[in-house]
Amino acid sequence: MPDLLEAVKNIVQSLMDDEPKPPLHVGEVMSFWSFLSEIGDEQVHSEAGINSTTDPELRKAFHEIVKMLKSQKERMIAFLRSEGVPLPPLTESKPLSDPNKIPPGVKLTDDELANSINIKIFLGVNYCANAINEAVRNDVSLIWVGFLQEYMTFGATMKVLLKKRGWLKVPPLYCPPGLPSQ
Repeated sequence: MPDLLEAVKNIVQSLMDDEPKPPLHVGEVMSFWSFLSEIGDEQVHSEAGINSTTDPELRKAFHEIVKMLKSQKERMIAFLRSEGVPLPPLTESKPLSDPNKIPPGVKLTDDELANSINIKIFLGVNYCANAINEAVRNDVSLIWVGFLQEYMTFGATMKVLLKKRGWLKVPPLYCPPGLPSQ
């Protein structure tokens, strides 16, 4: 079984070495580039969510995820620029608008909007975990670990709102054949 303290020690030691860092490999660049493009779009979708709901708690959740995505975007842009990697084209932010003026045939329900955040969290967690596995450089791994922690923390708090409002999508219970009934 891997020792967590030994792993942390090795990572910290590698970050403190005076050896020059190798350039990013193609997989690391692709992960950053694709993720930056994706969170740029997710930020815009979340801004549209702010413009679509009147629910104060859901609006707050959208504001929080926009803040998180903007922060991740800024850190990723700074890192990619420092590594000499060209940036993907990014979508422009949405201006604020009145949620009450959206036609009913176009407006998403609060349930749909809340679950769209849940999907963003699910995809973010999976993407970060894959990028950690692909990373060779420890500084790159630590960036992804930080993003992963942010998604997991946000997801845990979002689940509380989804349960509270009855918006959480729960699959049916599985009772295998032969299981004693209670």
